[in-house]
Amino acid sequence: MILIIGATGNLGGAVARLLLNEGKSVRAMTRTPEKAEALKKLGAEVVIGDVRDRQSLDKACQGLEKIFAASHSFEGKGKSSPQIVDSLGNRNLIDAAKSAGVKHFVFTSALGARPDHPVDFFRIKCQTEQYLRDSGLSYTILRPAAFMESWVEMIAQPMLATGKATIFGKGKNPVNYVAVADVARFAQIGLENPAAKNQVIEIGGPENFTTEQIIAMIEQATGKSAKRSYTPVPVMKVMKVLIRPFNPVMSRMITAGINFDTTDQTFDMTETLKKYPMQLTRLEDYVRERYGK
Repeated sequence: MILIIGATGNLGGAVARLLLNEGKSVRAMTRTPEKAEALKKLGAEVVIGDVRDRQSLDKACQGLEKIFAASHSFEGKGKSSPQIVDSLGNRNLIDAAKSAGVKHFVFTSALGARPDHPVDFFRIKCQTEQYLRDSGLSYTILRPAAFMESWVEMIAQPMLATGKATIFGKGKNPVNYVAVADVARFAQIGLENPAAKNQVIEIGGPENFTTEQIIAMIEQATGKSAKRSYTPVPVMKVMKVLIRPFNPVMSRMITAGINFDTTDQTFDMTETLKKYPMQLTRLEDYVRERYGK
């Protein structure tokens, strides 16, 4: 039995469907079981649980062989902040897994996670990675790049609704984006391939693109041009400080935007694909399929 944490999210759902289609036994944990009806129809066992509730985790972990953890709270605040969900919540989950005798734990971190990252979310991911290593559990850590579906949607929706594209920074810094379906296949490798045991797998897409290039792709796919406006980095640096006390989520997003526009966000998948060969989704193909006329 494989427990999926975050089973109703984009990545957790993709992994659950992939495993169910192969006939694997899947237990899908969710706070809102009605959202997991589609997975239940595919054969998943649905359990109610919350990473903030250790008792629910102890129950969900009974009789398991493996866990795939994909929950996160980048945009959360208060009791749903990264400090609570991604830090305390994942530690609860790791402790529950260890107590239940789980044989292998696959954790979804983030590409670039490190102790001194300017964005707290990435620092927390790094801390959780170390907690998992120190737990004594067999593990695989996945570090995916930004999901292309989320970022393209964030750019495209305002363009299509208003004819305007807001660019944070200059929009000329190349960034790596990866498809959720590709990360799901790496999650499957983490769960099933012995070569992935106690390994960190860094995952990106096949190419790196600037925001300007993505906007151009969307324009070409839709046949609609967009008027560009730019928010300079110096303005963003002031904004993130001013709004942090009353809107920490927006401050976190602005900080991430600054990081995306001013630091090296490229990634080369050559080494990863040597170990785990597969065909990756091209961002341009996704844009054409999602927004083509």
